[in-house]
Amino acid sequence: MRSIWNGAISFGLVSIPIKLVNATENHSISFRQIHLADGGRIRYRKVCEIDGEEVTAAEIGKAYEEADGSMIPLTDEDLGSLPLPTAKTIEIVAFVPAASIDPLQMDAAYYLSAAGVPAAKPYTLLREALKRSRKVAVAKYALRGRERLGMLRVVDDVIAMHGLLWPDEIRSPEGIAPETEVTVRDAELDLADALMDTLGEVDMDSLHDDYREAVEELIAAKAEGRTPEPSRAEESGGKVIDLIAALESSVRAAKEARGEEPEAEEEQADRPVAKVTSLAGRKKSGGTGAKKKATAAAKKPTAATEKSASGRAPARKTAARSTKAKKTAAGSGAGTTTKKTAAKQDSKQTAKKTASRKRASA
Repeated sequence: MRSIWNGAISFGLVSIPIKLVNATENHSISFRQIHLADGGRIRYRKVCEIDGEEVTAAEIGKAYEEADGSMIPLTDEDLGSLPLPTAKTIEIVAFVPAASIDPLQMDAAYYLSAAGVPAAKPYTLLREALKRSRKVAVAKYALRGRERLGMLRVVDDVIAMHGLLWPDEIRSPEGIAPETEVTVRDAELDLADALMDTLGEVDMDSLHDDYREAVEELIAAKAEGRTPEPSRAEESGGKVIDLIAALESSVRAAKEARGEEPEAEEEQADRPVAKVTSLAGRKKSGGTGAKKKATAAAKKPTAATEKSASGRAPARKTAARSTKAKKTAAGSGAGTTTKKTAAKQDSKQTAKKTASRKRASA
C-alpha cells in the first residue's frame, strides 16, 4: 500500500521512523453530471470573478476571507514558517484507557508502518507496551497543513492511528433528547432484553452494502439495454406501533431466522399481534382514556361478584335438577292415571256388549 505521509513517532526520547498508510477505502459509487439533451459531460471551470478569465492550478493561491468579504493572501512560505513541532512527528502526549475516548471523536483511520529495519525494534516495543497496558496513546500530528489529534492502538500486529476531532469540534446534544416524559415498563425492558439476546452477535465480515449492489445491478441492466424491475421499500414513517406486540413479534422473527423452533400455536394465539395503524386513517376516539377505563371496569365483574356467582351456581343447579325430577314424576303419574281410566271404560263397554248379545239370543 502506498504511504501518504512519512515521519516518526516520538515516544519519550525514542524516535520511531514510520510511514502513514490509509486503513480504509471508499467503495461508494460515484456519478457524473451530464447534459440531458445530448449526454455530454458537465465540467466545472475555475474562473476569476474579476476579469472572467479561466485560470490554471499554478495561478491559484490561498487566502483568508474577512467578514466584510476582503481577502488576505497567504502563501505556502507563510504557513511553513509557523512553529509546528508536529510537522513530521507523531508526538505521543499521554496513555489513557480506551474507554476514555469518546467514539464521537473518531475520524479517519490509518496504519503505521515501520520505515526500514532499524525501526522494527522500537516499533515492536511500543506495540507490545500498548498491548500489555491495555491502553491507547493520545498523540498530536500535522497532516495536510493543520495540526490534528490522534489515538494509537494495536490492531493484530500493527499499530493503527485514528484521527480524532478536537474536543471543541464536538457539538453538545442539548435539545436532542425527547422533551416529553416517557415511562418504560419492566415488561417492555424484559422483551427488549430478550430481543437483544435472541439477535446475539454478528460476524462483521458478513455485512455488506445492499444498496451499492442494487446500484451496480441497475447500471449493468442499463448497459445491456434491459429494463430493471422496480423494487418498493416498505413505508415505516408516520405509524403508531403497539410496542409490546412489536417486540414480541420481533423476538419470534429473530428466533425463526436463527433456526430456533417457534412457540406452539396455542402460546402464539395468546400473544397479541403487532398492529400498525396509520395516523391518517385513525378514527377519533369516542371519549377520554379515563372514560374508557371506567367503562371497561364497569363491564368487567369484580372478584367478589365472581366469587358470589360461583358460590350460588351449585344451589341453582340442584334446584333445577329437583324441579326437573318433579316434572318427570308428575308426568309419569298423570300417564298412569290416564291409562287406568281408559282400561275401566273399555271393561264397561265390553260388559254392555255381552249383555246385549244375551238379550238378543233369548
